[in-house]
Amino acid sequence: MRTQLEHVWCPSPNFGDRLRGVDILLLHYTGMKSGAAAVNWLCAPESGVSCHYLVDIDGSITQMVSEDKRAWHAGKSYWQGNDDINSASVGIEIQNEGPLGAFPDFPDEQIEAVIALSKDIIARHNIPAKKVLAHSDVAPGRKVDPGPKFPWAKLAKAGIGYWPQDISLGRELSIKEIQRCLWTHGYDCPVSGEMDEETVQFLKSFQLRYGLERTDGVADHATQHLLQDIVKGKA
Repeated sequence: MRTQLEHVWCPSPNFGDRLRGVDILLLHYTGMKSGAAAVNWLCAPESGVSCHYLVDIDGSITQMVSEDKRAWHAGKSYWQGNDDINSASVGIEIQNEGPLGAFPDFPDEQIEAVIALSKDIIARHNIPAKKVLAHSDVAPGRKVDPGPKFPWAKLAKAGIGYWPQDISLGRELSIKEIQRCLWTHGYDCPVSGEMDEETVQFLKSFQLRYGLERTDGVADHATQHLLQDIVKGKA
């Protein structure tokens, strides 16, 4: 087992026992004005939330919950048949104001620390690339973090997570086929044949995660082609 990176401890009382093994790394932004404010909130008993780690804008790392414990960071969430993402994941909060600051860029120093920390976590738990997820993946419509500025492609280039390479020209999909692809990918998407608001939210989360030009939930050609490729393991 690899040893952990240099970090400081600020223990949070908000955790419990895991009900299953870890196979997900879940990334968030804090949506708060400062890393210190976020740590204080995540360690406050009255908040009812926590995370395993927080990476501040200068790259410093604070740990709040031991990796063998279930932190409370995902909330109501789902991925590939699992509705207890907290039990299955290690969570990293990344200091960024999000909508409070009109989605500022993530500093290079911070992202390098996220990459290093992620590599350590992935090695310890043998987490597959396609299970390095955004909060927006597991809670579509409710969460958008780590947001549109998060450099997923840079992480993937460093060996963290998944980023599609070449997108082939797939065929036009029916609504049921789109929903079936979304469900196969991991979303809790009913296959109803109706382009309802729930399906639109799943599409928005998919578009956001993979940096598509559209993030409005409209299933254009690029969205459909990428969705087909990822589900088929081609991208």
